[in-house]
Amino acid sequence: MAGRLMVALDYPGADEAQKLVQALEGIPCYLKVGMQLFYAAGPDFIRELKARGYSVFLDVKMHDIPNTVRGGAESITRLGVDMFNVHAAGGASMMRAAREGAEAALATDSSLKRPEIIAVTQLTSTSLETMNNEIGIPGSVEQAVVRYAGLAHEAGLDGVVASPLEVPAIRAACGSDFRTVTPGIRPAGSGLGDQTRVLTPGEAISRGSHYIVVGRPITGAPNPREAAETILKEMLNV
Repeated sequence: MAGRLMVALDYPGADEAQKLVQALEGIPCYLKVGMQLFYAAGPDFIRELKARGYSVFLDVKMHDIPNTVRGGAESITRLGVDMFNVHAAGGASMMRAAREGAEAALATDSSLKRPEIIAVTQLTSTSLETMNNEIGIPGSVEQAVVRYAGLAHEAGLDGVVASPLEVPAIRAACGSDFRTVTPGIRPAGSGLGDQTRVLTPGEAISRGSHYIVVGRPITGAPNPREAAETILKEMLNV
């Protein structure tokens, strides 16, 4: 179950992130490196995490023209990450280009492992009002998420990032093997922060999430290791 817990290393630099990694030593969780840390610490930090045996999700949400995303995906695959993502809003051609970029890297280096490529549907901070009135997408959030998930599935990607609230609908539309990575996880008693569509760790697992992403409830806890272990217990007791 620890391999289904993704701990978000939401820090401004490598030194702060390393302190959390050391605190979690021995817990075989996934580590998620987002834009802030990756832009500060760079590819060498990813290589260091891989050398220590961690599975790494590089969360940089690529969204650009297909050729640019193809090149980005090739470079990311060469880093040896286990998962990376793109924005589903970039369209099917862009998502296929991400897959092609990964395949190009694998074709030139047989030692590389194929990363899982997932698409961001709607951010868990996005409310219905924001989606309808600001982004300009009509309908319910779930309808938009399932539509993007279907597009990602057709493009040959491995799964999507979505709220745990939408996981049952995604599984119904795309099958149970289609990966669901779910941020917006808040243990009972935690503040919502800037999230609007959230569930507890146990609720997310019971709904079928393949992976849950947890940041501030662990990184901001007085004892991060204890917080992670408490979340794992809740994940196991569903």
